[in-house]
Amino acid sequence: MAHKKTGSNQKPKSHQKTPPKQANVNKKKAAQAQRSKLTWIIPLTIIVIGLIVGAVFLLNQNSSASAVRLPTSISVSDAAERFEAGAFLLDVRTQQEWNEQHIDGAVLIPLDELPSRISEVPADQDVLIICRSGNRSAEARNILRSAGLPRTTSISGGITAWMNAGLPVVSGP
Repeated sequence: MAHKKTGSNQKPKSHQKTPPKQANVNKKKAAQAQRSKLTWIIPLTIIVIGLIVGAVFLLNQNSSASAVRLPTSISVSDAAERFEAGAFLLDVRTQQEWNEQHIDGAVLIPLDELPSRISEVPADQDVLIICRSGNRSAEARNILRSAGLPRTTSISGGITAWMNAGLPVVSGP
């Protein structure tokens, strides 16, 4: 049997010519370009990861520092020093008691209003809580701590002890 010629003069792939040298040069340049991109992408990625890890570390440091719990109660002399140094002073007495005498610079939020006004109490400061004798301020401290504000303390003896210590008060609304 005779083989029929197909009319195709194509050589098998194994016998085809190799691509010109220029094609190989272009492939080499493309590979070098790819490597040069990697040489700056890798260090950049490492820097970005380092920055993220550092930021997370700093955020954890700040949140753990702000979570420092104050003692459950402090003396009026300790409270006066802390207030002078910038602590937030919360008075939880009634408006009528406030009008009779209060500490200048304190903020009035009566105890019965405190649960609905917690957002007015700063979470990033020490909070000193005062009432007439120390009972309501202890209750207010417990409310605030339950709401996630650990930097709170009650002033022992309340405004009565404050005035007995000769610390300043003002009167009026």
